[in-house]
Amino acid sequence: MEKEKDLTGKNVVMGLQHTFVMFGATVLVPIITGLDVGVTLFAAGVGTWLFHIITKFKVPVFLGSSFAFIPGIVAVGASQGLPYALGGIVVAGILYVVVAIIFKFVSYENLHKILPPHVTGPMIILIGLILAPVAIQNASGAFSKPIVDAIGVNGAWGIALFTFAVGIFVKVGFPKFGWKFMSNLPVLIALVAGYIFAIILGQVDFSSVQKAAWIGFPKFSLPKFSLEAITIMVPIAIVTMVEHFGDVLAIGNVVGQDFIKDPGIHRTLIGDGLATSLSAFIGGPANTTYSENTGAVALTGAKNPIIMRIAAIFAIMLSLIPKFTALIGTIPGPVIGGISILLFGMISSIGIKNMVDAKLNMSNPKILIITATMLVLGLGGAAFKFGNINLSGLGLAAIFGIVLNLILRPKDITSAECD
Repeated sequence: MEKEKDLTGKNVVMGLQHTFVMFGATVLVPIITGLDVGVTLFAAGVGTWLFHIITKFKVPVFLGSSFAFIPGIVAVGASQGLPYALGGIVVAGILYVVVAIIFKFVSYENLHKILPPHVTGPMIILIGLILAPVAIQNASGAFSKPIVDAIGVNGAWGIALFTFAVGIFVKVGFPKFGWKFMSNLPVLIALVAGYIFAIILGQVDFSSVQKAAWIGFPKFSLPKFSLEAITIMVPIAIVTMVEHFGDVLAIGNVVGQDFIKDPGIHRTLIGDGLATSLSAFIGGPANTTYSENTGAVALTGAKNPIIMRIAAIFAIMLSLIPKFTALIGTIPGPVIGGISILLFGMISSIGIKNMVDAKLNMSNPKILIITATMLVLGLGGAAFKFGNINLSGLGLAAIFGIVLNLILRPKDITSAECD
């Protein structure tokens, strides 16, 4: 891991890039649920710093608002009010800490027996593929007919493909011109280029920027607690903790380090849980390790954790400057969708690389069964409900993968050993 020397201009720019990457998804949660956008950004920034402190400044992740808790927030908010939903999230975050303490006493070897490459590989693949429809929805948003006439294709896809192409050219073409550092900014440069292209085509509305104030404090609020809200919100944490494993494994594979071992999954769980409880305690949504930013790390290769902490500082600053927040919010969906195609695809590619590097024997029928089951359950829309616990997507696939691995117990034979 790179040393912490590095509050340099280059890392500041890299941090700004990660701020753009996390922004759209992070602010969407409060927009949907009615929570305050400023508080959400502030909590994401502070929560990211808290996570890094607890994980010994070793894990290059950003914590943004979690989509998994949206149904619970909406349900509790409608029946009891948002403060009670926040109270449920506070307790859900504490559950992370309880589980983390248990994992502290589970040996590293046993954790890897529970999560071998033929389980973790599909988990990482699913993280990217589950996010893929979000990229496509953004990229294919409806635009006016004059744009179609102007560029000859669906206007939204024209902007998305332009942004996508710029991202590729920056990453692949810039090094040929000797612009090595600039090649590490494909997300930022592509977003700016796509944004300017959208402005030229008349598809950016600046009215929200004009109305926004330059300085404004977030509307912090305190949680309230009820047993009903807690029973709705806490079970969601069971699913998000499974997803947390996948995210930590994914970033570990991206940077070539085993964060399950060092600083330890117990520390990453505690960091995620306390960040979630802190966020809800001041009026924000649950936090989670952000796959979008993991994709950016995979794309750029810049893995110094200080970059994420710089992004966290930018998030805190944005929470205090509504006009800048509004400006970033005017970036059209197709611009975000175009670069997201690269980001989310990179995550899935890392999952495939994980399985290749492990030299898995993919002719082993037991391994094929585990992998196939996980992919179908993760992508097919299956959902199982147990009381207040609703398992679907990555959470459902991961649990089935872990259980099938324990039942089938495929021999740890690599393809190389079978030759």
